[in-house]
Amino acid sequence: MKIEIARHYGMCFGVRDALRKTHDLAHRGPVTVLGELVHNPLVQDHLDTLGVRRGDLEAASKAETPAVVITAHGASDRRRREWEERGHEVFDTTCPLVKKAHRSLECLVLAGFFPVVIGREDHVEVRGLVGDFPQAAVVMDPGDFSRIPVDADRLGVISQTTQPIGRVEDLVARLGECFPAAEIRFVDTVCQPTKDRQGAMLELCARNDVIVVVGGGNSNNTAQLVETAERLGCRAHRVERADDLCAKWFRRDDRVGVTAGTSTLDETVHAVVEQLRILSRELESHGIFDTLKTLAR
Repeated sequence: MKIEIARHYGMCFGVRDALRKTHDLAHRGPVTVLGELVHNPLVQDHLDTLGVRRGDLEAASKAETPAVVITAHGASDRRRREWEERGHEVFDTTCPLVKKAHRSLECLVLAGFFPVVIGREDHVEVRGLVGDFPQAAVVMDPGDFSRIPVDADRLGVISQTTQPIGRVEDLVARLGECFPAAEIRFVDTVCQPTKDRQGAMLELCARNDVIVVVGGGNSNNTAQLVETAERLGCRAHRVERADDLCAKWFRRDDRVGVTAGTSTLDETVHAVVEQLRILSRELESHGIFDTLKTLAR
């Protein structure tokens, strides 16, 4: 097999900074992370070894430590105040690009636009974005446009930071078709690391048969990478670690591309690549053995 690693892959600066800050806090004293710091079980396992406790952002009465951490996915101002009012010291590791999305949505609302957020309604980042604007409509496809008031004449649109920019732009165009009389103001809040990884995926799919995406099972940007690979006609597999790889996924002459979501550690990607090399050697050995058996007949 030929193995190629994407030009852009893996952990982004926002996740790396959140992990570093939480690591430092854990060495200072007991701390509770309000949710998953990042969507990666290996990172969570590491935090567990440091004694970092897990809490629920939406349950301000259940943290056992004075210090609490808001994750890289962010939170509404209302949630922050709840924790502060209960006497907790709140440390914020929200990614700066998620903060930009919060500011953009607030500015659109203040300017008189009805707020529309493109993203997964159940995702923690999206819940944080709309937490201060309960009137906001969250949409993922045109079927969700019914959540927007039919008489809305000004629509302010932002996106979850990890949505594919092509999907976002398509939905904005469809909004214009469904609300032809409305003024639509779109602020592009898809983060650059997501754009870089999606762009690199297009290149990877053009040259490879199989794509291995390394990332957490509940990571949105990892899921989007898998979806992109499948849409482009590649066989795609998501793994969280090297042990998840399965030999039956591959053929001896496959070209295999490897990428990773923005919460994935570099060492995890390197371990996956090394395991692929081992599988490649095993497949090659089996091929030679099969050839010898054929010749022996």
